Amino acid sequence: MKPRMKSPLRLKLKHSLAAAALCTLALASHAAPGAHGPDGEHLDAAPGAAAAGAAALPRFEAQSELFEVVGRLQAEGLSLYVNQFQSSEPVLQAQLHIESGALQAAATFRPEQGDYLLEDAALLQALRQPGQHALVLTVIAGEQSDLLEGSLQVAAPQQGGHGHEHTLLEELALPLTLVGGGLLLAGGGIWFLRRGKAVRANKG
Repeated sequence: MKPRMKSPLRLKLKHSLAAAALCTLALASHAAPGAHGPDGEHLDAAPGAAAAGAAALPRFEAQSELFEVVGRLQAEGLSLYVNQFQSSEPVLQAQLHIESGALQAAATFRPEQGDYLLEDAALLQALRQPGQHALVLTVIAGEQSDLLEGSLQVAAPQQGGHGHEHTLLEELALPLTLVGGGLLLAGGGIWFLRRGKAVRANKG
């Protein structure tokens, strides 16, 4: 008896089932949205997200005929860089005073970073409040001195932002959906093959 040749339809169906199973396994192996790595980092975070977060810190710029100042409100305090306005050369070891409303304090020069750091607790507490804060800066560098005005805009904290509150079900939703779809497709193919065998047996 000659071996029965497999029909092109059956071969095509088997190839489709195999391809679907491989795609399902490959997609399920990827982390679901919101999944976390071993150190708690978001695996779905876009590259450079940390840099974007740093750029989103409240900042301001102030200029005069002599100086230009760029400030950024960080966790450690208000960091300020002072440059000559015409040449953009850094101004080092100057005296820098910051005033906002009824509060004022001096910033300390940090040779390692090349910036000035304001650490006054009362002034920082006021500047961290959401809203727009008018600033008056006094720069005294040798025989040069000038007043600069700037404005620091602090946004209100976002509510319902993306955090680490993902449940296990949320993290497994995509892999479970893909696996379930692959199993359903495979089950339907197996049923189709068995039905074909039963029809041919009845015909025989």
